[in-house]
Amino acid sequence: MEMLVNLHIERLPEGLYLATSDEVQGLVAQGRTLQETLEIARDVAKKLLESQEKRQQELKLQEVGESFDYPLVIGG
Repeated sequence: MEMLVNLHIERLPEGLYLATSDEVQGLVAQGRTLQETLEIARDVAKKLLESQEKRQQELKLQEVGESFDYPLVIGG
């Protein structure tokens, strides 16, 4: 089952990107590029959610439906 996780992305003064989430406790990912940061965040979120499932904690995430909005970032 695919779930939607909202990320907060910010560009740090050093030029790195930082991703966090209010929905997945403990999710923190940092990368040199936006793509690298998103890939790391996906891996971290997956592991955290698997851990929560094993502890039988309730997941409060929205399932991916027939349609959803996705912000597309295009470099200039």
